[in-house]
Amino acid sequence: MIAYRFKNLMKEVWRWRVSYLLLSPFFILFALFIIIPTVTSTALSFTYYNILQPPHWVGWQNFKTLLVDDEIFITSLMNTLYFALITGPVGYVLAFLFAWLIHQIPKRFRTFYTTIFYVPSLTSGVAMAVVWLVLFANDSYGYLNSFLIQAGVIDEPVQWLQNVKYIMPVVIIISLWMSLGTGFLAFLAGFETINTELYDAGKVDGIRSRFQELWYITIPAMKPQMLFGAILSVVGSFKVGEISKAVAGFPSPLYAGHTVVLHLQDYAVLRYEMGYAAAISVVLFILIYGIGKLCFAVFSSKGE
Repeated sequence: MIAYRFKNLMKEVWRWRVSYLLLSPFFILFALFIIIPTVTSTALSFTYYNILQPPHWVGWQNFKTLLVDDEIFITSLMNTLYFALITGPVGYVLAFLFAWLIHQIPKRFRTFYTTIFYVPSLTSGVAMAVVWLVLFANDSYGYLNSFLIQAGVIDEPVQWLQNVKYIMPVVIIISLWMSLGTGFLAFLAGFETINTELYDAGKVDGIRSRFQELWYITIPAMKPQMLFGAILSVVGSFKVGEISKAVAGFPSPLYAGHTVVLHLQDYAVLRYEMGYAAAISVVLFILIYGIGKLCFAVFSSKGE
């Protein structure tokens, strides 16, 4: 029975051999850079591996230490979830709303405004953090402190990048400013694909305002683009690290800006405890995968 099924499978593969040949470059690259690293990382997460010596099997010890004994990891996990719960939804909504607003203006001006909103996302987080450091500088020469002192709101400079209460909000502000990336462009492209006859039909059915068009026509017609934007937003919000490192240092005061990615870099790049770092990456992968599945459940149109 198994041999019969295998024979039929080989016949189907041979029948569609040209299609598989055309898809093979993608599958090869996907296997090399996604499947193999993921499987390798998962295997290493059950070992002690310091690069200099062969991996030594330790079972679930890395995960036990990570989830029970590593208080810094719990802090980084809470910081990452706090960051993701704000920048993920807010950045997603901002990208959609700005794309919708730009779509309302005449076509000859869209390229100009699209470039203005998209360019910050092309710049590295470290470079942008250097610019924002001037704004949030801890002394009276910082733009924000200088403005607040002149306005009489504060009497002395606020330690924006040293006070544990302000570090993560500053990182969130910078990240939101840089959040209009590929998802933003996907939304703009999605608006262009909507059949304009739907809006005419909506007016006949009683739709009178742009917001009604957005709610009853645009959003339902853009579910594929909205799913794509949601996935990008989730992944982007969980991989934060470089901005926090550039703004608050590494490690930040009392680990107030420490994230899971920075914790991963700490053990992988500085301590060379690759097995423990692999366990951190597996936990991060599970988090991103779980929330990604939730996004699929919300935006998938299979049930329609």
